[in-house]
Amino acid sequence: SAHVDAKRRAAIVLNHSATHLLHAALRKVLGAHVQQKGSLVAADRLRFDFAHFEPVSPAQINEIETLVNEQVRRNHDADVRVLSYDDAIAAGALAFFGDKYGDKVRMLKLGDFSTELCGGTHVRRTGDIGFFKIVAESGVAAGIRRIEAVTGEGALAWVHDQETRLAEAAAVLKAPVPEVAQRIGQ
Repeated sequence: SAHVDAKRRAAIVLNHSATHLLHAALRKVLGAHVQQKGSLVAADRLRFDFAHFEPVSPAQINEIETLVNEQVRRNHDADVRVLSYDDAIAAGALAFFGDKYGDKVRMLKLGDFSTELCGGTHVRRTGDIGFFKIVAESGVAAGIRRIEAVTGEGALAWVHDQETRLAEAAAVLKAPVPEVAQRIGQ
C-alpha cells in the first residue's frame, strides 16, 4: 500500500506554486526574455533556473521578492482548468518547454499575475504560501541564472536563523544589532 507524507507534500505544494509567482515576477522585473530553464521543487526549498544575461542585482531581488509576497498576501484563488492547448494559449498561458502537448492541457492561473501550463499540485489560494524569501542568486551557465528560495515555515525558519547569526555577531562585537556594520568597519 502507498502512503503520502501529508506534511512533506504540503510543503512541496507551497514551493511549487511559488515557482509560478517567481517566474511571473522575474518577467515583470527583468523582462519578457526570461524563460524557465529548469527547477527543483522540494519540501525545504525551491530552485529556479532561467534565461537572463547578467546577475540579478540586490535591488531587483528585493523587487522580485516584494512582488511575489504581494501576490501571496492578495490570496488569489488558484484557478486550475483543463482546456485545449489553443484555448489555454489564447487565455494567456505561458508554455516554454516545447513539450508535445495532447488535445487537453492543464492551465494554472494565480490572479491576473501568473498563467502557465502546469500539471503539478498547487495551493488552493496564494495566501497558503505564507511567506516567500529568496536566499541565493547565482549563475549556473552562460546566460542561465539560478534563484533559490524558501516558503512557509521554511522561510520563517530561515529568517530566524539569520536573526540568530546577526545577534551572535553583535554579541562578539559587543554592539547593538543596528551598529554591527559600523563596528565591523571600525
